[in-house]
Amino acid sequence: MKTIIPSEVSVPKLHHYLLGAIGPRPIAFASTVNKEGVRNLAPFSFFNVFSANPPILIFSPARSGRTGETKHTHDNIREVPEVVINIVNYSMVHQASLTSSPYPKGVDEFIKSGFTPIASDTVRPWRVKESPVQIECEVLEVKELGDQGAAGNLVICKVKCMHINEDILDLNGDIDQTKIDQVARMGGNWYCRAHGAALFEVQKPLTTIGIGIDALPEHIRNSNKLTGNHLGRLGNLEVFPTDEEIREIKEGFPVSGDIEEVAIELIEQGKVKEALGILL
Repeated sequence: MKTIIPSEVSVPKLHHYLLGAIGPRPIAFASTVNKEGVRNLAPFSFFNVFSANPPILIFSPARSGRTGETKHTHDNIREVPEVVINIVNYSMVHQASLTSSPYPKGVDEFIKSGFTPIASDTVRPWRVKESPVQIECEVLEVKELGDQGAAGNLVICKVKCMHINEDILDLNGDIDQTKIDQVARMGGNWYCRAHGAALFEVQKPLTTIGIGIDALPEHIRNSNKLTGNHLGRLGNLEVFPTDEEIREIKEGFPVSGDIEEVAIELIEQGKVKEALGILL
């Protein structure tokens, strides 16, 4: 393992390590205005949701690593503590990236990027019509983390209103993860797209208690073929199959070859209890 001590490397190098390791990062496409009403639009990948009650989002328009200057977004929020956070999807990612150009103060990035501004309901900054989700927020606090280049400025936002394109909703009225087609930032110039084969489900044990990997027999835990993910899915079962269930599983899934290979195939098919029955 390569060990990095922040104080022993340059800020740009540390910045690359952090952004290369911590990702994918969602993008806050932040729309703000100054006290004269001049619009600004810029993307920030130091961003996430931190509370649902109250609904709180935080993003960080960090100081320039080259000049140490604050971003126009930060300056605007100091004058008008309101922001619209627009969600970026694949169809608009190149336009959104264009707005990160270091345009002079006062340049309207809506015009530069070709996005369509539409009036918000509860705040002064404009929304991006092309964004699938537009979140109007009041700024509760700006916590400045330093006064040197690359220092973050945590903008703590309370959601006042959300606008969601109905085309990305499922039959239950929820946001369909297969339709929103989101993108996220990686290190360097790299992005990733949450679409197609990149999407997969993991059943979260919010109300169930799994048996745990430690409860599995030693020959299963120490398998050279079962990965940590395979063991995690076995350990997420709430109970072991009964002796009767094991007999039925072995009758229904006769094994003529490698037992572990058969179990892996069953796990990949979502038949986790059956896989454990084979292994037992």
